[in-house]
Amino acid sequence: MTSAELAALLEPTIERLGYELTHIDARLSGSNGLVRLFIDRPEGIGLADCEKVSRAVSALLDVEDPIPGHYDLEVSSPGLDRVLTKPAHFQRFAGNEVKVQMRFPIEGRKRFRGKLLSSDEEKIVVDVDGTAHSLPLATIDTARLVPAGD
Repeated sequence: MTSAELAALLEPTIERLGYELTHIDARLSGSNGLVRLFIDRPEGIGLADCEKVSRAVSALLDVEDPIPGHYDLEVSSPGLDRVLTKPAHFQRFAGNEVKVQMRFPIEGRKRFRGKLLSSDEEKIVVDVDGTAHSLPLATIDTARLVPAGD
């Protein structure tokens, strides 16, 4: 099962509880796998929130049994260096500093670190040292916020 398929299965349950599934990190190779879910909401995330989502998701995964073998389930907040994956994430954090790793070189480079100027459904624009770079969302490998002072 891919991360996208897992997200499609889990998102309705997580959203019914009042949270957003921001990212899934699934490492399911070998005998011990790991499924790490990152959740968020406007008020922020605490331990009780992670426990609540973990219980609901565990019950769903036990019933649906979409993942073969043994794995550990972790639920966490996105953290200060949160991964940005959806157009809404980029729109929400416009004006913040980001680190972007591209799958393929754009303008001769794969790494960009700068101020997120804007975004839409197809691209983001990042200002790196006074030069604006338009980066297609479809070819972004990873994008993260840079914590203040980092």
